[in-house]
Amino acid sequence: MNEPARQRDTILVVDDTPDTLGFLTDALEHANLTVLVATDGASAIKLLSHVTPDLILMDAVMPGMDGFETCSRIKADSALAHLPVIFMTGLSDTQHVVRGLEAGGVDYVAKPIVVEELLARIRVHLANARSANRTRIALDATGRFLLAATQDGRLIWCTPQAEKRLASSIPDFTASGFVLPQSRSIDANGRQLVFTFLSCTGPDEYLYRLTESGGGQEEAFIRQRLSLTTREAEVLIWIARGKSNRDISDILGISPRTVNKHLEQIFTKLGVENRASAAALAVAALATRV
Repeated sequence: MNEPARQRDTILVVDDTPDTLGFLTDALEHANLTVLVATDGASAIKLLSHVTPDLILMDAVMPGMDGFETCSRIKADSALAHLPVIFMTGLSDTQHVVRGLEAGGVDYVAKPIVVEELLARIRVHLANARSANRTRIALDATGRFLLAATQDGRLIWCTPQAEKRLASSIPDFTASGFVLPQSRSIDANGRQLVFTFLSCTGPDEYLYRLTESGGGQEEAFIRQRLSLTTREAEVLIWIARGKSNRDISDILGISPRTVNKHLEQIFTKLGVENRASAAALAVAALATRV
């Protein structure tokens, strides 16, 4: 059986010099890569609104919008922020290397460009990008409420579930404009969103779990009224709102097994046998809340 043809990776080359564009186009196409070309930053941004490449080669110094500003704008767009950007800069332009990395670039190559070195760097960063993309797809598929942000709180990426929760809680939410609060919590529409740090997943990339509560007032009332612990009250509130054990696990940041253990304690304390009866008691109790 013939193996399916492997899809060619697409490289966007952004450079204002015709000779460089011609040289790179020939070299990359000879290496079985598809090449897109933009002669300035503005053209690159416009092209990216229609086509998403796998990697970008960016000239550092160009007239008008230079490579650093272009890269910053690309990284500010959540739909494009995952794209690896390799800067091309002069051999002695150390300050350009630093600026390129600060703007969001993953690497650089010095001019005059050595084709073998460039292709090796491209292969490494394409492999890294594919690995990261597979991880995010897996996170999306498992329904996790996760997001990544820079050290100063700018959103890099988030799972669809996390984005939906943020959008439903924060008026005029946009992924590109969102910044994590320093307190790592948000009170919005009677709900509290909490960002719990999990790990550092890359250079200036920090992973958080997004959890949610009703703001604490209903939980406190149920806890006191039905003689439950704080966590039991939180679980019961979400049961009353029709959430599944899996949903509650994600919302509260605890395992489904822990949710079950809390439910067993709730049933015992309330003298009921199932979640429907427990939810009915919770709803009845909340109806008496002044």
